Amino acid sequence: MEVTQHARYTCTFCGKDASNNDLPAFDEQQDSVKRTAVGIWHCRACRKTIAGGAWTVSTTAAATIRSTIRRLREITEA
Repeated sequence: MEVTQHARYTCTFCGKDASNNDLPAFDEQQDSVKRTAVGIWHCRACRKTIAGGAWTVSTTAAATIRSTIRRLREITEA
């Protein structure tokens, strides 16, 4: 649990990892989203703050809701 909450993740908005040269203190293999508080994640590349899970950016419940919304959206558009 402690490993996942301190890990860095790829941003779902910009898709960038932290390999930008303008961001100091990043290695090329690290990602740009880091947890700032419980359920609050911040991307240093695009500077967006994201609400997510307590230990990971995306939870399984959120993934289920996203796929359901996408499926219903496709049904109404068709």
